[in-house]
Amino acid sequence: MKTHFNHIKVAGFRRLKNIDIDLRPLCVLIGTNGVGKTSFLDVMALLAASAEGKLNAFVTENSGLSSMITCDYAQRLDISLSMQIEGYEPLVYELSMAPTGLAYTIEQERLTQQRKSKEIEPFMHINSKRTDIKYYETDTRKLMRPTWEHTPLESSLSQVPKMYKEPELFRRALGSSTFYHVLDVAPRSPVRLPQAMRPAGLPGKDGEDLVTCLYYLRETDRDRFDAVEDTLRAAFPSFERLDFPPVAAGTLTLAWKDRNFSRPMYAHQLSEGTLRFLWLVTLLQSPQLPAVTLIDEPEVSLHPEMLRILAGLLREASQRTQLIIATHSDRFVRFLQPSELVAMDTTEEGNASMTWADSLDLEKWIAEYSLDELWRMGRLGGRS
Repeated sequence: MKTHFNHIKVAGFRRLKNIDIDLRPLCVLIGTNGVGKTSFLDVMALLAASAEGKLNAFVTENSGLSSMITCDYAQRLDISLSMQIEGYEPLVYELSMAPTGLAYTIEQERLTQQRKSKEIEPFMHINSKRTDIKYYETDTRKLMRPTWEHTPLESSLSQVPKMYKEPELFRRALGSSTFYHVLDVAPRSPVRLPQAMRPAGLPGKDGEDLVTCLYYLRETDRDRFDAVEDTLRAAFPSFERLDFPPVAAGTLTLAWKDRNFSRPMYAHQLSEGTLRFLWLVTLLQSPQLPAVTLIDEPEVSLHPEMLRILAGLLREASQRTQLIIATHSDRFVRFLQPSELVAMDTTEEGNASMTWADSLDLEKWIAEYSLDELWRMGRLGGRS
């Protein structure tokens, strides 16, 4: 069943004082440092935490709700996220949180579903206000208060024991959303070390499962593994193949065979850009991608030619996962389309604005300039 999040409103999160924007299968955020790109990814990560029962942990790791609230302009955080489900009416999730001393209060939380007739009020799956928690009980078919011990610092969305099919799809899709920061490729980082052999559908946030993910991809989904190797050949003309020699019982390492050398190179010998590109290719070819994949600065350490390949990989992967990407790279922008690009700027008050590039009047400019040139010229915004 095809699902995707199609709209979000954010009020009061860092520079995101008042954001109201459509979401598409591939959303690439551009803008200068400090404009709010990573904050937007963090909002999605916060929502994922709310669906997983990890909201309190997320808030704590980010120094408390007070540090997230828009400075000088907001007293609380309000988020609204809508999801389109093929064959069903859309759902809307609303979450409002306010600081309370060192902690926070969930002021309001609602999960509603539009009815076929716009004249009828949306169906309520969750309708909570502070301590007045109500959810739709599927057996009694009524809004009920919890019969279990409700944790006030976690969302009702994560605690309702049973919901109908559509809201449960919403909860699972949102909770699976994964944020990938810039991959650590330091000498002793997990991605460079031998890895225990175990089933792995994804390469891991730190590349801790890269070797085993590739190994199981080769053994269980040869077409996708071949696509990984074909992509590597396009980026590195002398690349031949990947091997996975054992280094101990139940432990594999990664061997990169180059036709220019008689012996393979191992993960600890690969360059930063090569390793990051391999990790990105593996991630985007993985059959177990979550509903939403958030990637911050995928262009780090990559040669411009790899950015062209990366844009194609993202476009293909966006048919299987909703991708939200943050980038500073004007060279990367060159290989994108206006319908994939969101320009982020700051207002006179210092708060963020977001605009889809294809909503701007670019037609006469596109005929003469590439997107990266238009960005540098200031025609897309995103340069303040």
